[in-house]
Amino acid sequence: MSSAAEKTYYRASLGLKGEISSQVAADYASGLIQYFRAHGNRLDVPDAKLTFHLAKEFGFCYGVDKAVDMAYEALRKFPDRRIFLLTEIIHNPRVNKRLIDQGIVFLSGQYKHPELKFEDITPQDVVLIPAFGTSAEELEKLKGIGAIIVDTTCGSVVHVWKRVERYAKDGFTSLVHGKYYHEETIATVSMARTHGGHFIVVRNRQQAQVVCDAIEGKRSASEVISTLHADAVSRGFDAEHHLKRIGVANQTTMLASESLEIAAMAGDAIARREGVSSRRDCEFFRSFDTICSATQDRQDAISDLVAEADLDLVLVIGGYNSSNTGHLLAVARRNCPAYHIEDASCLLEEQAISHLPRGKTEPETTKNWLGSGQLNVGLTAGASTPNRAIADTVFRLIELRGLNAADVLPEEALSQAR
Repeated sequence: MSSAAEKTYYRASLGLKGEISSQVAADYASGLIQYFRAHGNRLDVPDAKLTFHLAKEFGFCYGVDKAVDMAYEALRKFPDRRIFLLTEIIHNPRVNKRLIDQGIVFLSGQYKHPELKFEDITPQDVVLIPAFGTSAEELEKLKGIGAIIVDTTCGSVVHVWKRVERYAKDGFTSLVHGKYYHEETIATVSMARTHGGHFIVVRNRQQAQVVCDAIEGKRSASEVISTLHADAVSRGFDAEHHLKRIGVANQTTMLASESLEIAAMAGDAIARREGVSSRRDCEFFRSFDTICSATQDRQDAISDLVAEADLDLVLVIGGYNSSNTGHLLAVARRNCPAYHIEDASCLLEEQAISHLPRGKTEPETTKNWLGSGQLNVGLTAGASTPNRAIADTVFRLIELRGLNAADVLPEEALSQAR
């Protein structure tokens, strides 16, 4: 039973990181990645006719590390309580399934418990808020219940919230580059709503152009809503009034170059409407780059890799519902064939791969993807992908060439991989 003196809200470590670090490493780390880093992010396997090139930035970011650690700390700190997760803690199947294995109950999403739901939470329970955050309304409900809250929301997401809150307080409508159905964006726009503000969510340049046309009076509010989605626009949206002042923000995992372009499009549209020479001189427009540094670093790293290395193909590893992983695919495939896979199991056979094509919602199987000669293979992974998934992919590719990794990897790499 909880007592009046018991702490009921955790926003940082629960103080048990030293106790859970070895378990987290055992579940997700890989010594093979240490070998890559010690050898210029390259691994030559001559017997398999494979050379692997690992992007300089990849995998778990700081925010994901923190969220995973806090989940494991909660398991350690509250062994006798029910522990709920509002939805996936991050978008990676390996991590989410491991938490389920340890007894954490998911309340929504693809891993949702078949019987338990939000309304079943009691003051004696522990509730984990995922790295994406949750809506302001849902957080208030949790506080009202009195359950112990372990809030793993990423700091980069909180940074966006502060921008959106300021926009709302100053009478600016938030133009958010993101996916209206994504957990992070749902939480972000709730911050505008809580402070009496309005919002519009655009997925890409094409949708942004519709909004820009409305800014200049070329389209009506109904046209904006019908082109986007009802949930992508705040209730009571009026193009004439709510597009007067625009503040741009981003879902932190979007493609950075596209976010910057959308911001410029909106600013230029307002500048033309107001008759000023530059968006920088317009008091009705604000924009701050809220793409998180880890997302930007991973996009830059794969861009550098495909530009500098003579690659035959790239494997982008991460959950199929991971936004930042999908954008890594978009960058990688500019220069060579690239495949988004969830994990090593997607490498079905030497000439068949299951992968998620860019812009699709369901994976497809592609034949004749892996040639028989010498290959240079690029590797990267989304910010929610553990190192173990990358290592498993390397081992699987070696296996597809008819070899055992234990027989062909350098002794140093093999000993570290274990």
